[in-house]
Amino acid sequence: MNTDPIADYLTRVRNAFRANHRVVEIPASNLKKSITKILFDQGYILSYKFDDSSVQGTIKIALKYDENKQSVIKKIQRVSTPGLRQYVGSGEMPRILNGLGISIVSTSHGVMTGKQARKENVGGEVLCLVY
Repeated sequence: MNTDPIADYLTRVRNAFRANHRVVEIPASNLKKSITKILFDQGYILSYKFDDSSVQGTIKIALKYDENKQSVIKKIQRVSTPGLRQYVGSGEMPRILNGLGISIVSTSHGVMTGKQARKENVGGEVLCLVY
């Protein structure tokens, strides 16, 4: 039993790009699917595919590398954990590297980037930071 599925998701992605893998396969959940869509929309991953053939399903993520075979994702870090939840209001939304990175936030309006949450004036739980 995994107590923190989001940390497991981020660790699998981190380990895959550090080992220069092209594709990583992760057990699916709705929250993980939302995070994957955000990473794709922001240009951090090449593509993704949701495979719902089994009971839980899987997410296949194609990682993105630049021309020097360096990963586009430099750091992916969990912020809020099950033991210490990190909630912020729309005014205290974290800015990553002066806007070069993104924070992924779970709000009452769904999972979105910190920039979108600031624009929609909603706060929530900061799940992770990516740059």
